[in-house]
Amino acid sequence: MTLTPHLLPKRVFLDLATGGGGRDAAEHLWTAQDSKRLLLLRGVRDLATDDAPRVRHAFDLLADVQDAAPEVTRAVLRYPTVGSWGLRTLHALSGQTPADPWATPAVMASLAAVAAIRSGRSERIEVPVMDGTVVLPSLGRAIVPGDGPFATVSTGDGEAEIHAGGVTVRVGKDPSWEGLRHIRASHRGVAVEFVVDDLDPGRMPGARRTEGRLSEAELYRWASTLQPGWEILVDRHREVAEEVSAIVTVLTPLVGPENGTSSATSKLAFGNIGLSTPPDPHSFAVTLAHESQHAKLSGLLDLIPLAQPDDGGRYYAPWRDDPRPLGGLLQGAYAHMGIAAFWRVERRQPHAADLLLRAHTEFAQWRDGTAAAIRTLRASGRLTAEGELFTAEMAGTMAAMCAEEVPAEATRRAGISAGRHVAGWRDRNGEPPANQLPSLA
Repeated sequence: MTLTPHLLPKRVFLDLATGGGGRDAAEHLWTAQDSKRLLLLRGVRDLATDDAPRVRHAFDLLADVQDAAPEVTRAVLRYPTVGSWGLRTLHALSGQTPADPWATPAVMASLAAVAAIRSGRSERIEVPVMDGTVVLPSLGRAIVPGDGPFATVSTGDGEAEIHAGGVTVRVGKDPSWEGLRHIRASHRGVAVEFVVDDLDPGRMPGARRTEGRLSEAELYRWASTLQPGWEILVDRHREVAEEVSAIVTVLTPLVGPENGTSSATSKLAFGNIGLSTPPDPHSFAVTLAHESQHAKLSGLLDLIPLAQPDDGGRYYAPWRDDPRPLGGLLQGAYAHMGIAAFWRVERRQPHAADLLLRAHTEFAQWRDGTAAAIRTLRASGRLTAEGELFTAEMAGTMAAMCAEEVPAEATRRAGISAGRHVAGWRDRNGEPPANQLPSLA
């Protein structure tokens, strides 16, 4: 077998560096992720010991489906939790991290079962039972009785049954089956559809996920807020909308803070965004813009390192309460460049006075904070040659924003907010270097 590297065209790299990229960049990033996930499967297969026969059978079944219906296998492996499961399982198998009850080689059988269901194949596959559930990534889970470690999935003609503890659960039909739900939006020919994953144990590692499922009323609120939020993106942030629709496939509900909202993107689960309940369309839209930036950069970093390995250095970030490593600062700067760009457009719209002031203030605060963070990155001496080029393009994008005038009241409010953040950071962490601070005017 001849292995060839993924090559990212320079024009795509530079488009990403300015904060854009569009569908073209998204396709390049997803193609690389396809290869990454195939390599993860191969690695898990090769290192598995306890469940080796079962894992090899699952791997062979996935390969058979790939030969017959490559689009099915691609869709199964593109489900975001596959990426987090694969990497966490490899780390556990190689002794880099402690064993994880939800990241085991046997989960590959669950992926094979999903591929069999989606391709209409007739198969019988043993899949793991954990905490009384059988999880089929991208489809949902079954609540099953007994304490046996495995259940059997029987598939055929696009349907499936799960047999465990003397009970049969029909996928998608019985009360003990909990299916994943979807929300959708469409505007002017640009559509988006998200799986709302409030079930899979591998969803959004490290984030404060909601424990229970969203109620139907809560799901309706998400869907009804998405539609006008999507209209904002399509009408005024078309490239962002195209990137979101091409990259993001799953939304994971998170626990919200007492004030405001929370959101997250895991570098392990490309395609997934975590967020708390969006309070309004603009918040939903800017969260999608913000977190899709994180997703793009995470995908790029799988191809091209932009910073040298972490050396323990920590830096001030205007959006975090804790000192950040250089890689974290880069992620934050890139994401907040997207936030500043969003509000840059919104502040030119004929909004009501309160929303217009919000747009001016958010723009002023995040363009200044992002520009300061980029200066810190470029002065660190810890960037690769590609990182130097990337951050130079970022700096050029922010210079154009910083040249724009902002109303005095918005400037005042942005300065107060930035000053409070610096003061709070100073109380917790000590004095930040002066050259890392944004303007507090």
